[in-house]
Amino acid sequence: MAILKLTKTVVETAAAAGKDYELRDTLVPGFVCKVTTKGKKIFALQYRTNAGERRKPTIGRFGELTVDQAREIARDWLADIRKGHDPSAAKVAARRALTVKELCKQFIEEYSTPRNKPSTVQTYQDHINRYIIPTLGRIKVPDLTRADVSEMMRAYSRIPSTINRAFACLRKMLNMAEVWGYRPDGSNPCRHIPMYPEKGKTRFITDEELVRIYAYLDRADQEGLEHPLLTLGIRLQFSFAARMSEIRLLEWAWVDLENRRVEWPDSKTGKISKPMSEDAYQLLSSAPRIKGSPYVCPSVFRGDQPMSEGTYKNGWVRILERAGVPHVGTHGIRHRAATDIANSGVSVKIGMALTAHKTAAMFMRYVHAEDNPVREAAERVAHLRKELVGASLEGVASQIVPVPTDQARERTSLGKYQPYRHRRVLDRAIPPGTKHAEMSKEEQS
Repeated sequence: MAILKLTKTVVETAAAAGKDYELRDTLVPGFVCKVTTKGKKIFALQYRTNAGERRKPTIGRFGELTVDQAREIARDWLADIRKGHDPSAAKVAARRALTVKELCKQFIEEYSTPRNKPSTVQTYQDHINRYIIPTLGRIKVPDLTRADVSEMMRAYSRIPSTINRAFACLRKMLNMAEVWGYRPDGSNPCRHIPMYPEKGKTRFITDEELVRIYAYLDRADQEGLEHPLLTLGIRLQFSFAARMSEIRLLEWAWVDLENRRVEWPDSKTGKISKPMSEDAYQLLSSAPRIKGSPYVCPSVFRGDQPMSEGTYKNGWVRILERAGVPHVGTHGIRHRAATDIANSGVSVKIGMALTAHKTAAMFMRYVHAEDNPVREAAERVAHLRKELVGASLEGVASQIVPVPTDQARERTSLGKYQPYRHRRVLDRAIPPGTKHAEMSKEEQS
């Protein structure tokens, strides 16, 4: 290893040999120029970290950098090393950083699969495959910016609801990237990016429509117009304010008629335990049981299987049509039941328990304001206001100076109207609290 002052001439004249060798600079400790067997000349800096580990990161090739430029970089690196930083560690970390595609795989395997239901895992994977990887997959996780995420949102703006779900998946994934140390804390680029407004809204089943639905259910049970297991499922969903899946998958082993309680060991929000109302108790105690079937509402043709989603949904659509009720999804049953619970006067905490919602905000999203109660409340408020204003006006009516009809008509006629403060009329009253009012008081005194 030759030790000498590295100059342009020295580096240019250095010839290739049978093996790689180094030229060490005398001005900056550790600054070297490596000459390969093929004649390439590469600048590097050799040093020890504060932990005593030896490092020799590459600065750049001769030709791309001059000797003086490479020496200045070496000096800057040595200054950082003395402050406790490690330039080579930053380069290695950047080189080894995961791409968004690799982060997606780790997120599914290490976070989602152990914690989420299979259907949720599959939904996350679909969002990843269709939207996240095609737009962001190649970007390194530390290099992902808010502009990149915003561009993904713009690219799929034609499907706002779907891209909102994909965005939520990405946001959670990048939160975990901070937990795993791939990004600094609080650096999630999804912050401050608004989601698209969603116009979809569950229609509310009105009181009149609810009466029609139950009238048809009673008729269907009496005349055999619908399968009794279907009408049983609809009635139970109303009674328990349940999700469709909770009724379809309900098993007799979870029903405790003696203590009047039903426990779902697993649902969308985990384990659920609900007490039976008298209506639910009568429905379950008198429900037909299919021999060998564990389900309360089994499949019509296969007792060992739960009622299919298609059978349940199509049956609900048919019931609405025959009852003369406009279409609303099966989740509208849960919205109607939640509204009835809220209107019954129970506390929000009890309402959350009856509907199996985890947060009060989510429970209130299911509660609809009916038109008639709102209209009656508005009428009561207007009536109280009229009473208050009417009683007060009686005492001050004598203090109001009437304006002659002809003058009032002239001042306010079409095309001649002027703002009140610009009118020049002798009978104009002086507004209280203004400068003119104060001046008038001084003149009178």
